[in-house]
Amino acid sequence: MPVAVGVAGVLVGAAALWAWQAKGSPDGGAFTLEGAFVLKTGATTAVFERGGDCTGYDGGGYGDIVPGAQVTVYDGSGAVVATGRLGKGKLPEGSNSSVPCTFPVKVAGVPKGSKFYRVEVAHRGEVTVSAADAEAGRFAASLG
Repeated sequence: MPVAVGVAGVLVGAAALWAWQAKGSPDGGAFTLEGAFVLKTGATTAVFERGGDCTGYDGGGYGDIVPGAQVTVYDGSGAVVATGRLGKGKLPEGSNSSVPCTFPVKVAGVPKGSKFYRVEVAHRGEVTVSAADAEAGRFAASLG
């Protein structure tokens, strides 16, 4: 009987460890994933002024990259753990072209505990980021 109780205890402990790694820390620790999403050549339209607003160019197939586009964060097991939205796209100061257009990314409530995260902007494919970079606000991705 003691062996059966011991085996059951090991199984329960292993299941708890797996759940913690897959879903984040059990104490509810969370962070805000921050960074930038950049549209490059031929992908943007813009207001041509210093620091002007920009957005994805619909005629070029990038019309879904706009302020408010969904940002989805997945943990290492592939589960959706948080969602957010792109901020307002901006041109570089002093720019005379529509590229690059940089959108701030900010997703609150991402649970800590995954070894890495995958981030997807507007169903454009996932970008993998280490937990250290995600928690430090060093998410970066580009398109175009």
